[in-house]
Amino acid sequence: MSPLLPKQCVLVVDDSPDNIELLSEVLRDDYRVRVATSGEKALKIVYSDEPPDLILLDIMMPGISGLEICRRLKTNPDRRRIPIIFVTAMGSTEDEQRGLDTGAVDYITKPISPPIVKARVRTHLALYDQSRELERMVRQRTLELLTTRQQIIRRLGRAAEFKDNETGNHVLRMSHYARLIALAHGMGEEAANIIFNTAPMHDIGKIGIPDAILLKPGKLDPAEWEVMYRHPVMGAEIIGKHDNELLETARIIALTHHEKWDGSGYPQRLAGEAIPLEGRIVAIADVFDALMSVRPYKAAVSLEAALQYFDEQSGRHFDPTLIAAFKSALPEILRIKEIYADENGALTDLEFHIKEIYHHKDSPPGYPAIIASTQTGL
Repeated sequence: MSPLLPKQCVLVVDDSPDNIELLSEVLRDDYRVRVATSGEKALKIVYSDEPPDLILLDIMMPGISGLEICRRLKTNPDRRRIPIIFVTAMGSTEDEQRGLDTGAVDYITKPISPPIVKARVRTHLALYDQSRELERMVRQRTLELLTTRQQIIRRLGRAAEFKDNETGNHVLRMSHYARLIALAHGMGEEAANIIFNTAPMHDIGKIGIPDAILLKPGKLDPAEWEVMYRHPVMGAEIIGKHDNELLETARIIALTHHEKWDGSGYPQRLAGEAIPLEGRIVAIADVFDALMSVRPYKAAVSLEAALQYFDEQSGRHFDPTLIAAFKSALPEILRIKEIYADENGALTDLEFHIKEIYHHKDSPPGYPAIIASTQTGL
């Protein structure tokens, strides 16, 4: 073993001090050995912050038996991969089968043969190392695939920006707002992060709107509004249907963020909880930032006026329960608004600015950069 690497840890569990001493003597030159004389002590060590790499476990012990310890560990997702080798005087074929069926990787009968113990421990630790390395590689590849999907979403969001006549950090802000509303509503961190990562795609359908309508400096006439009303459907078609949760959430948000709680929105005139939760959340985040931002066709409204509007539209445009979550998250939302104000310049690299926004304990892992896109007023 390389001197630069710490020795692997083997936990020896036996109610007999003589057996513990014998096994410790066999292993201590090659491994760090921890010992437990009861099932209770063994579980405390296994569930500690530094669990062993392998367990040598007696079966017949007072209190919790070795078989019960094995069963408990194999039902625990955080500890079930630790290899367990039974070392016991119970030597019948039926005993051995029972031990292996419980989840042990090997079965050694007493009296032990030191070369056999060394060989079995070495083999199963090597297999355990290979298993952990494979899991690490799978996690890394999964993260790479997730990052690739996030990059695609950001690039498409950037494409929508090129069709728009508004500039600034609107998409960056409203993505944060949506995440904060989701958390305040009681959604978990993972679900809130999915909304954060997919909200930038909400107006991707504007790519399909003719420039003469999208960039018109004045008000749209009824025929032009009919075209504009189609951009959620266009957005959903651009993204397409997917089994992948990230892309499917992006499609749902693009399609439903203009629906209204009372059924008067578009394009499907959905009402109430028939509108997907993600769309209802993004609707609030989108409209709040549009109200509070300067646009070529309007001035920004005050915070008081914006809150009055949300009170008036609670139960009409917006889900009343989510309005309560929005107000709960308002202090953090206003902090995001200040950090990513348009006058501060385009802040498109979220990773660079993440420490300004979240305490380390609150920062979700792998938080991506979000490309600022624009217009939500329509």
